[in-house]
Amino acid sequence: MALLTVGGERIFSMVSFQCPCNYEQNLAYGLTFLLGPAAVLLVLGFLANMKLWRLYTGCCLKPRKLCPRGNCFGCFRVLLGIFSDACVAPVMWLSVALLNGTFYECAISGMNDKLVVDLFCKNKTLACQKELARVPCSRSKLPSDEQVELLLMFRAQSQILGWSIIIIAAFVSLVGTCYKNCRSEVSYLQLTFWRRYLDKERQHFDEFTAEYANKLAKRNLQSFFERKKPDAMALPDHTAWEEISAYYNFSKKEECYSILQRYVEKGDKGLTPEMRPVLGMANEIEVI
Repeated sequence: MALLTVGGERIFSMVSFQCPCNYEQNLAYGLTFLLGPAAVLLVLGFLANMKLWRLYTGCCLKPRKLCPRGNCFGCFRVLLGIFSDACVAPVMWLSVALLNGTFYECAISGMNDKLVVDLFCKNKTLACQKELARVPCSRSKLPSDEQVELLLMFRAQSQILGWSIIIIAAFVSLVGTCYKNCRSEVSYLQLTFWRRYLDKERQHFDEFTAEYANKLAKRNLQSFFERKKPDAMALPDHTAWEEISAYYNFSKKEECYSILQRYVEKGDKGLTPEMRPVLGMANEIEVI
């Protein structure tokens, strides 16, 4: 993801980015290239997050999926985790773009604000205020050494903001990981086993769904073309699919590592509406 972000930022900078270098357009143009891709990456992060769709699918018809038994805090906690996952790519884009400084230079030079102008043109001639927007294009009438000084100030501020975002993101990630592991009800080794089990379950689930979808498609096509009654084929009903699609929380209260295992071991009758583990309490561990 880091390589894709760096590569995308370089392509934007070299191919499509051309700062207009005037007060009317610099700010909007620079912020569009700085924040626009970040917004697109955020949306793509939500679209690619399977946890979001697992939780959201059908919630308009069954609102209790979001807040079962009034546990709205659990819903907020899950949505916060989904949002943090979706923010990874936008944060990386902003960090890389600010470390490069090209977009920030264009945006900040177009801010016709007295505080900004006084910051960069302090102890300089009046021409600095008039030519500030032309500095990123090296088309200003200022002396070359003054242009270089202003560009270095732009670049320094941009890189400070970039590193600030990286430091804050790393610190928040560390605190969140420490808090989550500190609140864990099971040991680290069991957590490791649980994660590996989930990976294998997803892998085999994809294989089984592909296999059974292939069998069902062949059976239906064979029945259609041969004009005969289709053979009986055992498949899960809608209730079973609904049960294993619930959002599950792993805790030491039961020896089940996924909602699928719980459904298989307890059977269809074992999951009453009150027991459906869509969202758990705050001290439980979320299945990712």
